[in-house]
Amino acid sequence: MSLPVFLYTSAQVRAIERTAIETFGLTGYTLMERAGAGALRCLRERWPAVRRIAVICGPGNNGGDGYVLARLARAAGCEVTVLAASAPQRLHGDALRACEDWRAAGGSVHAFTPQALEPAEVLVDALLGTGLAGAVREDLTRVIGAINASDRPVLALDVPSGLDADRGEPLGTSVRAECTVTFVALKTGLFLGEGPVLCGMVRLEALGLDALQAERPIPALERLERAELGQVLPRRARAAHKGDFGHVLVIGGGPGMPGAARLAAEAALRVGAGRVTVAVAAQNVAVVVATRPELMCVPLVGAETVQALAARCDVLAVGPGLGQDAWARVALEAALECGKPVVVDADALNLVAATPPRKPREWILTPHPGEAARLLGRTAAAVQADRPGALAALVARYGGTVVLKGAGTLLGRSGTVPALCEHGNPGMAGPGMGDVLTGVIAGLLAQCRDPWRAARAGVLIHALAGDAAACDGERGMLAGDLIEELRRCVNF
Repeated sequence: MSLPVFLYTSAQVRAIERTAIETFGLTGYTLMERAGAGALRCLRERWPAVRRIAVICGPGNNGGDGYVLARLARAAGCEVTVLAASAPQRLHGDALRACEDWRAAGGSVHAFTPQALEPAEVLVDALLGTGLAGAVREDLTRVIGAINASDRPVLALDVPSGLDADRGEPLGTSVRAECTVTFVALKTGLFLGEGPVLCGMVRLEALGLDALQAERPIPALERLERAELGQVLPRRARAAHKGDFGHVLVIGGGPGMPGAARLAAEAALRVGAGRVTVAVAAQNVAVVVATRPELMCVPLVGAETVQALAARCDVLAVGPGLGQDAWARVALEAALECGKPVVVDADALNLVAATPPRKPREWILTPHPGEAARLLGRTAAAVQADRPGALAALVARYGGTVVLKGAGTLLGRSGTVPALCEHGNPGMAGPGMGDVLTGVIAGLLAQCRDPWRAARAGVLIHALAGDAAACDGERGMLAGDLIEELRRCVNF
């Protein structure tokens, strides 16, 4: 089942629900019944042979969804145990009505105990949902701990209990679900941070609110999809020649560091750039030429070298292995003054952080969390705690297109919906991976001349190449393994 591309915050989803109630005259209980029915449908699709389920209900509307599911599952022939994590007397509104309907249908409610989970084949997490504002209470922490220790598959309703629905971080603790059925619209937290690990397979039940597309708020994020690659890499004309696909100049490879520039340059070639020139410290020229003769490599003597080469190139990629000495700063300043599109990475980002531009520029910045922290004057932990916020701050301060690398790479640009890449794997947490990404983006930019599209496609292709390389195992994967996969990823 394919998922929509747009993601929303929990506050936005609540606004969509309010609009639906006002527009269609729906009640909250109607939506709750639809949620319970959709959750049961998901449960039967995921575990078609299940007969015994335990539904763990909390004190709010998420618990109400659980009571509805329990009633419908019992009517469908399942043996259902409902376990209340807090006294049912605390229920009110729609959740209270759902509990009463469950009891009226012959169901009973039991106080939660870990032992009561043992007969169940599948557990349904209906504890907390999206309304959690602070850390999970101690009593519910124990319930979540028992659920996770039960060794039973878990279906979470809306979001795994304890997971921040916006940031994807556990609020002290969180249920680990095998499958999450979310309602109305996809929440950002299901795809950010620890969300993908804790949610498992994600399914959406829109509750019949799909017709409200025009009234929906601007999405918080947009998921990257393979379909957009064709816009950046259309079929080539039979009479095409290398001059049609752009000339990339990679500037980096300071003394003793030829590898990073070499990786970036080959990556640009592998995604289809027509020509690639590498400007490195004189001592590194022989290494680059000997290992990849298709690259043109010249010694970078000073600003004049950059100016002369940039005049013949379409796109610059500056930073891989550059270093941060005076030689590096001269090279970066010359690159930024040449008037050509520039992809900025690695040491070049650290130099930019030390001397920020007076006003935002039109460039592509590709920081990892540590580099982003230096650019913003924060800690890496603060960046990771609010990656969408850090992305927005980078775009506001530095302009252009920003690629915030990491698990769930984010892309931002002023006036556009930020993008999220779900692909990639932990095997890509190694040296040289960012250099390959720099080359990929530069090579695509040389072909399509659109920074936003090139960055989006570059991040996606890089991640897909990483996933292909991981078929042989994540541990021990090298950046060069991705380069071997790039050609296949751009010839789809």
